[in-house]
Amino acid sequence: MSTNTPANKNKSEDGSKDKSAIYVDLNELRRLKYLDKGFSFTPNQPANSALSGKNVSKLRGRGLNFEELRHYRPGDDIRSMDWKVTQRTGKPHIKVFTEERERNVFLAIDQRMTMFFGSSNKMKSVIAAELSALIAWQISDSGDRIGAVIYNDQQTKVIPAKRGRQHVVNLLAEVLKKNHELSIDNNDHLHTDDSESYNKMLATLNKVSSHNGLIILIGDGHGFNDKSTDFVKQLRQHNEVIACHIFDPLEQTLPKMSQMIVSDGVQQIQFSSEKKHVQKNYEAEIARQLESYVKAAKKYRIPLIEIDTISPVEQQLRKALGHKAGSKTGAKAGHSTGIKS
Repeated sequence: MSTNTPANKNKSEDGSKDKSAIYVDLNELRRLKYLDKGFSFTPNQPANSALSGKNVSKLRGRGLNFEELRHYRPGDDIRSMDWKVTQRTGKPHIKVFTEERERNVFLAIDQRMTMFFGSSNKMKSVIAAELSALIAWQISDSGDRIGAVIYNDQQTKVIPAKRGRQHVVNLLAEVLKKNHELSIDNNDHLHTDDSESYNKMLATLNKVSSHNGLIILIGDGHGFNDKSTDFVKQLRQHNEVIACHIFDPLEQTLPKMSQMIVSDGVQQIQFSSEKKHVQKNYEAEIARQLESYVKAAKKYRIPLIEIDTISPVEQQLRKALGHKAGSKTGAKAGHSTGIKS
């Protein structure tokens, strides 16, 4: 179903539609830097965070680099003993490690035509851009390197992981560029399969990510199939993965209308959505499309955070990551967030 303009609910005072609901603005993405509080992607998570608990893996945090081998000293942790060297030399030796000060974080940002949809507030593509900005600013502030794989139906753009505020601005500028290429007049998506563009993104992630990194998937998951599962398995062997699933409420529940017209940009059909079997079949098809996506997340212990197009993104992210409403760091938590279990 394609409804490519938000409802009239999003209007400015002069009666024109609020463009920020359809396309992102770089200044708005920059201003989100001041809202990147109340959540983090560190190993220590609140008990009610989507990144903690027995059903999802905890973040590994930074890795350890081997520094030297030296003689054992009283008080050293016996778990660091190098038993092979100790046996060979006859003297106790331990391995000394130093903590990595930074890690690579890659955002996979979906800007395909399936994201150019919004029923009453903002487009999914706009929400993805805003979520990416919030996470990028937070990661940058923590001292880690931030990179991205930004993809649409035809192209996959790689932004190498670097540090610094200007780098984040440059990254967001690339997101804005891909976002503004979305249009109901652009029919490029009709010549590519959703699975093809999605798997191309995952393959690219496997090439650019090394080890002990953090991969954050930001999109609607359309096109996820068995081949995608293989790519995710490879990613999870050496990296932590988090999935932020962006959805619009209209996608999950078909509105009841006596006459509904839907189109993919080329063809259109007209039908009544008031019939129970139509509603049932629609919901079953949506569940089927997401089934492999959700199964893979469970199998490889990937936190799956739900982000809708209605509530402010920063509120949803704080709630999903355990931020308590009313604390010093932010506003009231939004609804409809959580983790698929």
